[in-house]
Amino acid sequence: MADRKYIIKKMGNLPTIKLGEKNITRLIMGGNPLRGNSHFSAEMDKEMLNYYTTEKVVETLHSCEKAGINTLQARGDYIILQWLEIFRREGGNLLWIAQTASEMHDIFQNIRVCAAAGAFAIYHHGTRTDNLWHEGKIDMVKDYLSCIRDTGALVGLGTHNPEIIEYVEDRDWDVDFYMACFYNLSRAPRESAIVSGRAAHETEKFFDEDREKMCAVIRKTAKPCLAFKILAACRKCSTQESVEEAFRYAFANIKPIDAVVVGMFPKYIDQISLNVRYALRACAKLQ
Repeated sequence: MADRKYIIKKMGNLPTIKLGEKNITRLIMGGNPLRGNSHFSAEMDKEMLNYYTTEKVVETLHSCEKAGINTLQARGDYIILQWLEIFRREGGNLLWIAQTASEMHDIFQNIRVCAAAGAFAIYHHGTRTDNLWHEGKIDMVKDYLSCIRDTGALVGLGTHNPEIIEYVEDRDWDVDFYMACFYNLSRAPRESAIVSGRAAHETEKFFDEDREKMCAVIRKTAKPCLAFKILAACRKCSTQESVEEAFRYAFANIKPIDAVVVGMFPKYIDQISLNVRYALRACAKLQ
């Protein structure tokens, strides 16, 4: 099953938004599954890691591009950089939005490496943002955002907490866009699985009222937001009807200038084509 080839059908042109000078599709390929970070279970983490060999990652990125997706969101670690280099050597042209890799000893250097490697937009890792908020040190993030600005890349801020976006908006920080999680996984300080080396699936809570709060804040800001975990990390994937309903909810409750980021794991079904179809239908309903 894992070696099965997929026939990607382009079902129409995905709508796009402006992010800086780039036109990016309103459906963005998310990078968590590529690195085995399911936010669901240790078993799924392992299955993703086993599936996503270098060859399979590159194949998946090409499949996304063929299906009409033109942007990848992925963390700025050296494994991702290697995969992107191979993909580009084979003619791949996905735009890259980079997340800072919080395990790096020097995040300023990490930012500069991501920009040099072709990231047109870089955002500060949401979990690290949230931890600094809990520590009362949120203003430290401005130094990293300033470094991103100095590279010439677009400046983004990631968070799982809508209060942080409100704080930043009230103080008019120099930010071009937000990476906004539908679910607040950072009610208490935590580290992501890749940074800490251990997952904490049992402590991550997904409440529907969280997405309502985040969507209200997303709609209030004039800046583009990239909404992620719209499927609650597989928890809304019990049926394809529930997946499509999650897409419908997301697009109906964010702004027309916003996009969604969705991780894909096409081991058993062609999630890429299905997600493109659901995004197209959801956007068509709004018109």
